[in-house]
Amino acid sequence: MNGLNNSDNLAREAIARCQALSRYSENATGIRRTFLSPPMRDCHREIAGWLVPVGMNPTLDAVGNLRAIYPGENSDSRRLLIGSHLDTVPNAGAYDGILGVVIAIAILSALESRRLPFAIEVVGFSEEEGVRFGTPFIGSRALIGTVDERLLTVKDAQGISIADAIKDFGLNPSEIPQAAIQHDVLGYLEFHIEQGPVLANIGQPLAVVEAIAGQSRLKFTFKGRANHAGTTPMDLRQDALAGAAQWISAVEACAQQTSGLVATVGAIQVEPGAGNVIPGEAELSLDVRHRHDTTRNAAVDYLIHEAEQIAKNRGLTVRTISLLDQPAVSMDPFLVGQIAKAIQTTGCEPFSMVSGAGHDAMIMAAKVPSAMIFLRTPLGISHDPEESVEVSDVAKAIQCGVHLLDQLASSADFSSLASSSRTHRA
Repeated sequence: MNGLNNSDNLAREAIARCQALSRYSENATGIRRTFLSPPMRDCHREIAGWLVPVGMNPTLDAVGNLRAIYPGENSDSRRLLIGSHLDTVPNAGAYDGILGVVIAIAILSALESRRLPFAIEVVGFSEEEGVRFGTPFIGSRALIGTVDERLLTVKDAQGISIADAIKDFGLNPSEIPQAAIQHDVLGYLEFHIEQGPVLANIGQPLAVVEAIAGQSRLKFTFKGRANHAGTTPMDLRQDALAGAAQWISAVEACAQQTSGLVATVGAIQVEPGAGNVIPGEAELSLDVRHRHDTTRNAAVDYLIHEAEQIAKNRGLTVRTISLLDQPAVSMDPFLVGQIAKAIQTTGCEPFSMVSGAGHDAMIMAAKVPSAMIFLRTPLGISHDPEESVEVSDVAKAIQCGVHLLDQLASSADFSSLASSSRTHRA
């Protein structure tokens, strides 16, 4: 049916294509492909060679997003977007982001030139990870129209601005407004590896994402007094690192006691940083995530209070700086329901979950109905060369995608979805 009998072969081809794209890297060893770096051009060329045989004409928009439209039944058909990102973190795996673009192409191949009541636009976002410029989602921000002049002035480590990087790639920053999607877009779908262990632990290949967790990032600086490690009695110390360590335990306990909350202290800098000197200053990062913003914000408030109390009890001071407050984003209920049905049609349990990581779908959801499908990540390993996928899981994702498109094609509710959502978002 519609090429689904060939889904295993399409899955093997998709995995091989991801491996082929892993050759395009800024590093001789390992995968690193950042926003509009030279390897991105090679990546564009390779993917374009896969799009043309499906009947698509690939183009680049003004921020380097690779875009191609699979026509619908009519020349004026509205569009459903399917995509993910083409950039990577340093020392990346071969599937994060790129698999979503390759699966989109595989789904269209499975249609075997059959047209639907809507067109499908495949989008390979040029930037999602925020590696080169320290600011993520440049690609999807362009589609929803939020790339502004201030963002274009942000510079990388070599002093090159985003605007200059765009020009160096042969594109025109003044044309960025033309990249924004209009009212002819019905919605956005994203296939992505889970990047965690949940699906592997429950033995399921696919999941529908109900929401993308909100995220808080903060910096805490505990200050005490540096002093000689051998001559200062324990009861007379103002050890900034000891206070920070006590607070880290409070962070872990808070997350363990709050259902669905994850909290991480991932970076510590200590001054003066000598083995025989009591630490006078400790700077720590805090990352807190939850699907409900009220729970996340309450946890952040509690951890700030705990830091202040620990500092007071130890004769220290603590300063807190908020770096990010990203609200949680719910996926579109109609699309979530349709994806669950499509997963069940493949013979799998329609498991639903919350994404703890940010994705382009959370940006696109500000403008159009958006949803995500997760694929199992064996061993839960991602952002690492050991990242992998199973052929059978990719085959199920392709089957799910074709079933989903057929469901949407026969749904009267789908054609009116974007209009009602636009009114809600306005």
